[in-house]
Amino acid sequence: MQIHIQGSHLRKADRDVRVCYNPIMNSVPGSRLFRKQIAIPQDHGSWIFILTPLIIGVAAGKVFTQATLGLCTAAVCVFLLRQPVTTLVKVYSGRRPSTDLTAAYFWAIGYGLLALAALADIFSLGDGYIVYLAVPGIPVFAWHLWLVSQRAERRQAGIEVIAAGVLSLAAPAAYWIGVGHYDPFGWWLWLLSWLQTAASILYAYLRLEQREWNSAPSRLERFRAGMRALAFSSFNLILSAILSQAAGLLPHLIFIPFLFQWLETLWGIDRPAVKWKPVRIGIRLMAVGVLWTGLFIICWARG
Repeated sequence: MQIHIQGSHLRKADRDVRVCYNPIMNSVPGSRLFRKQIAIPQDHGSWIFILTPLIIGVAAGKVFTQATLGLCTAAVCVFLLRQPVTTLVKVYSGRRPSTDLTAAYFWAIGYGLLALAALADIFSLGDGYIVYLAVPGIPVFAWHLWLVSQRAERRQAGIEVIAAGVLSLAAPAAYWIGVGHYDPFGWWLWLLSWLQTAASILYAYLRLEQREWNSAPSRLERFRAGMRALAFSSFNLILSAILSQAAGLLPHLIFIPFLFQWLETLWGIDRPAVKWKPVRIGIRLMAVGVLWTGLFIICWARG
């Protein structure tokens, strides 16, 4: 059966918290620990924000070493850590039932220990300097948790874009490990990865806004609604073209993945996601991110 916990003091989005109780399942400790809504991020499409910088950094570095494996392990664990720690904050702020505490602590400690072990391996291999790239993530994560405690974490595009910049630091980290030393060229990977992710976030907000429409408005209204996303993707395309074609600072084909993202934004504006489910939007965003990553790797390699 299901026990419904309701409270007038909770916001609408937080009411009707459901706690599933099963006399058999709840008698088994493991059934309370292995809960994907606590162990794994539930925001569809967010995985691409950590995997893209890691993949392009490894591809640009051209070498996959033991330190690279440690970096990938640490980065993914830190990314996963956000979910159980956020759950803990929600429990202590009254947004989740106390029955979530055990699982949240289990996954938070597990991810934390695995990340520390990976970092220790990186230090032992002589690449510990890349850990400094994690420092900007501390205040950003703390800011996110404060917003969660205030029930104000939703629809915060600003902090999501900043957080994307922190996650994009995985790109130069992987690149530096691959080439075996610090190279300023790695910062271009960070910038390009961040720009792409920021554009994806703004595009995702547009698609989520469109799904609330009752019907598709006029084309003029569609473009007005999508102006911010289109302007940002246009900026990315122009900047990448200037840096690669005019200035010659980047591989000359690197503007192509940004052209692809710009075309996707145009398509999304002209074909609004009216009545789309969030899962469908997330899957499409992830597919676009995978294609962008593949194009980036090919264009970077062909210089």
